[in-house]
Amino acid sequence: MVSFGSSSSGPQFWIASDRLNDRKVAFYSNFLLKETAVSHLVSIQAQVRDPAAVIAACTRLKLSAPINCTVRLFSAQETGLAVQLPGWKYPVVCQTESGELKYDDFGGRWGDRGELDRFLQAYAVEKAKIEARRQGHSVTEQQLADGSIRVQIAVAG
Repeated sequence: MVSFGSSSSGPQFWIASDRLNDRKVAFYSNFLLKETAVSHLVSIQAQVRDPAAVIAACTRLKLSAPINCTVRLFSAQETGLAVQLPGWKYPVVCQTESGELKYDDFGGRWGDRGELDRFLQAYAVEKAKIEARRQGHSVTEQQLADGSIRVQIAVAG
């Protein structure tokens, strides 16, 4: 879940792992946006498109650096940034041109989906930080007890 809000110190948002849709090959993470200043909910489809944020997420999680290559999954070959998650038989392939993730975890038997949740959470946090800093804003973050990560962006100016 991602929620945005405002305070006297600037806009804030929180990012936490979302429950994954049970898709075997193609994956899109759905995050729920909640605007706290206005009472409405908006659903968006988050896509993994930024190679720098993929690298930063891997570094954050102490994973091996992603490799741009073609990998063999159980029944297919996929090309993109290959990320090897802990305990996964096959890597997750980030196709940054389309934003899709390709993987085969055999319904969780070949990899714990919680590791994919952690990677997507780390990607979302790192992407938010990259974009905020690109626009000249400062960023702080805090790990919360429930596993979510609070990212606060102080808007410059």
